[in-house]
Amino acid sequence: MNLGRRLTTVAVIAVAVLVPFALLSIMVVGGWPPLHDADASITAAVHDWALRNPEWVDVTVWWTNIFDPNPLRVAALGLVIWLWRRGHRGAGMWVVTTMAAGGLLGIVIKLLIERHRPSFLDPVARAAGYSFPSGHALNATLAAGVFVLVLLPVVRRRWLLWTAGVAVTLLTALSRVVLGVHWTSDVTAGILLGVAVIAATTMAFTHRGLLPVVERGVDPSLHTEKAQA
Repeated sequence: MNLGRRLTTVAVIAVAVLVPFALLSIMVVGGWPPLHDADASITAAVHDWALRNPEWVDVTVWWTNIFDPNPLRVAALGLVIWLWRRGHRGAGMWVVTTMAAGGLLGIVIKLLIERHRPSFLDPVARAAGYSFPSGHALNATLAAGVFVLVLLPVVRRRWLLWTAGVAVTLLTALSRVVLGVHWTSDVTAGILLGVAVIAATTMAFTHRGLLPVVERGVDPSLHTEKAQA
């Protein structure tokens, strides 16, 4: 992929993903009233629904615990070991870099913005730490992304793999809003940041455009391609 096309791709990513994330961050820090009102309205409505449907809250707790950042990191480590044992060390390093960079970036942004979580008199769940961006949404996006892009070359029904990845990401993000531990803008920011990190690390490791990667996945032998480039 030549330099001009790579720069164009980077610009598209910046506009499509990083700009919305940056705008959300600015609006959160500045306490922009329309965003605050939208977050509050959605959170209140979802919380009322959760109080009326405790059985669904139990399902949501189950889901959010399974797709907690730590189990996702363990799953990603398993993927790395699988790749490493088959000699695909470049792809393994890409997975490690993507998960680590995204996770650390999320933590740093949380500490910089210091946004407080929703607060209720009758909460259905509790969570510690700051809320923006959502760590669950971010890590679900990262984990779903690395699994989908690594497994794409070895599956036939790729649409099923993409559907599963999107479902895990969106349902995990939704679970945090249902439990009342994140604002809607928190989980939206987590997804956007996750997509941006995946795009950045993919381009850095593969030296290819995003469209071929989205269509065919990350070639497990990308370290060989890079060495020959």
